[in-house]
Amino acid sequence: MDGAITPVFIPGLICTADLFRDQITAVAAFAETQPRIGEPVLADTLAHDSVGAMASSALAQASGPVVAIGLSMGGYVALEMARLAPDRVVGMALLSTGYKQDTADKRHQRLATIKMAQSDKFRGVTHRLLGAFLAPEAMADDALVARVIQMAQNVGRHAFVTQQTAILGRNDQSATLAAFAGEITILCGMLDELTPPHLSQEMAALAPRAELVLVPEIGHLSSLEAPDAVNTAIIDLLARVLAWPTGG
Repeated sequence: MDGAITPVFIPGLICTADLFRDQITAVAAFAETQPRIGEPVLADTLAHDSVGAMASSALAQASGPVVAIGLSMGGYVALEMARLAPDRVVGMALLSTGYKQDTADKRHQRLATIKMAQSDKFRGVTHRLLGAFLAPEAMADDALVARVIQMAQNVGRHAFVTQQTAILGRNDQSATLAAFAGEITILCGMLDELTPPHLSQEMAALAPRAELVLVPEIGHLSSLEAPDAVNTAIIDLLARVLAWPTGG
């Protein structure tokens, strides 16, 4: 495929570009040394109430091949990008994410958080989620906790409800993973409660060219909790894409 490969970063639920602060910096530096890698871009996950619309919008941000880099909800969007445009998505980094639709219990929990947000208790939703987002060691890092809370405040109540609505309607991506011919890195924290490591192991077993990275003592927000490990995994993914004949 001709043209520069654009890394597309896709934030998770209730997160902003700050989720990928260190990774965007690392990838931009790598791109300076690799003419086939374009400048990274950030997908819009705030304005659309379906994962499909988020994916279409992200694909529209680049004109050629892309590497989709998504965490949690961002991983759902990355997989949908690959489903919609398998000829353009040449690599994926699926961080702290899953590939199945919600169980009945999970749907109930998600609907409860929507109801809470709609009743002007959005700040309560944020604090309720913190313990699931972060490993115990990260929860003790006041600066890191403050970053998560600030992201949630920047996203706001309306966009939070929109995002949860989008997640509720997402596709099962088993077939997408099995059919994907590009390079994939699947990374998960071993203490991730929201998308546990067994989901990453299942995805890696489905995908033909997957590299599985399990990070000890890390929770759900892996890019914040273990930035160096995530940076290394993403740069390695880009290097594998560049080395593969169909990667550019």
